Amino acid sequence: MQNQPVKTPSIRLVILALIVATVALAGCARDTRDDDRGPEQMYEEAHELLQRRNYTRAIQHYRQLTTRYPFGRHAEQAQLDMAYALYRAREPEHAIATLNRFIRTYPTHPNVDYAWYLQGLVHYDETMGFLRRVFPGQVVDRDQTSAQEAFSMFQELVRRHPQSRYVADARQRMVFLRNVMAEHDIVVGEYYFRRGAYIAALNRAKYVIENYPQAPANINALDLMARAYNRLDLPELAADTRRTLEHNYGDVDIDEEHESMWRRIWPFD
Repeated sequence: MQNQPVKTPSIRLVILALIVATVALAGCARDTRDDDRGPEQMYEEAHELLQRRNYTRAIQHYRQLTTRYPFGRHAEQAQLDMAYALYRAREPEHAIATLNRFIRTYPTHPNVDYAWYLQGLVHYDETMGFLRRVFPGQVVDRDQTSAQEAFSMFQELVRRHPQSRYVADARQRMVFLRNVMAEHDIVVGEYYFRRGAYIAALNRAKYVIENYPQAPANINALDLMARAYNRLDLPELAADTRRTLEHNYGDVDIDEEHESMWRRIWPFD
């Protein structure tokens, strides 16, 4: 057999490939020369977008900054600002992930207290979003993860940075969250009581008293305990609970207080 001639690329194709490669390299070099912004300029541009509430573009600019200049004070502050932009852009999971990364990487940063506060705020707003929605269907033991996480983050802020300017606001939110979680447990306890699960109702009321001291729902917790003891045919314990209730809250109309709490949290039956 005769050997087949080896085909070689034509000179025209080789020249064309070289031209394309040269143009591509020149374009990359031109892009690099054109975008010679330093970290300060990039941060200012991103911050301006944040101030204008253009959160989507601000996030993009902050990401470009942290990618190109991963170290330095501008990159550090950019992570905090980006977390805030993600929070306002309603991307809570990404905001929390960014804040967790910041806290792990810069535990002694001068603004790390803000990172703890913002984490709490993200979870707090998720809790408020839950409360604003109309509850569908029956009363069930609903997830309180967001409220618990918010309380935990604010608690860490207060513990780690007691002199922070965010502590006063965090404490107020903690009181509100404590009351919400306590009232939620009373709603669940009442659900159990109405369905004859008196031991479950009793345990839920005890949990409120033990874990949420000074919460307004303690009044309803004691009342629920007394009623549950009566249904369980434990009159002495019911009487003791009633005496405790009258001693601590003798000037409160229990029926009126219970109705207002119930309707505030669960206006359906």
